[in-house]
Amino acid sequence: MEEFEQSAFLLHSRPYRENQILLEFLTSQQGKISAISYLGKSLKSNKKALLQPFSPLKIVLKGQGNLKYLKRVEPERKSYRLNGNFLYSGFYLNELQVRLLGEHIPYDELYCQYQQSLEQLSNQHPIELILRHFENRLLEELGMTIDFSPIFSENDSNYYYLPEKGFVPAISKLAQPCYNSVHLQAIAKEELSAKDVMQTYKVLMRQIINHLLDGKPLNSRKLFTQNS
Repeated sequence: MEEFEQSAFLLHSRPYRENQILLEFLTSQQGKISAISYLGKSLKSNKKALLQPFSPLKIVLKGQGNLKYLKRVEPERKSYRLNGNFLYSGFYLNELQVRLLGEHIPYDELYCQYQQSLEQLSNQHPIELILRHFENRLLEELGMTIDFSPIFSENDSNYYYLPEKGFVPAISKLAQPCYNSVHLQAIAKEELSAKDVMQTYKVLMRQIINHLLDGKPLNSRKLFTQNS
């Protein structure tokens, strides 16, 4: 397989085998990729410093199988500096991608959205809006576009969202979040200035993402609760 250079962000790293670490990248051309890099003398201290989240990188991978080897890494631009809840939000975006994205599937628009999200977080733009836009793009990449059309075609005041059916009128009592139709219409139109609309949007996205995660908790969410 021909080796080539591409832009990338490190999403996650962990010890793998003796003197090795397992790296998960979001790349500009190949989507999410897992790769191994050697520690010890072969991994210089400046290379260790590069392999950090939120750093725009140029990488070259080698290998025929799904698990690649990191042949070369260098900085593309300065790292995005995040702190406090902006940092935790970055970890949240990374964990979503590690948990939900398939490997070796190009996600061109998601890559751009992720980079834009980091830029906005580093400039301390409103967090909730950044997260909702990224979550929405992620769902679209996963083939989970939210169909808001029932909210406009029916006259019910409240709706449930069922993953298998979409929005259904809240006629009978279900063990699901109940959504105000006015809020849902505002979300569909991207009219997101009202706090109650943003809260509804947050609950809706959390419901959908929890379903995709099979109810398994996200570690990054704990950072918000521990530091709130």
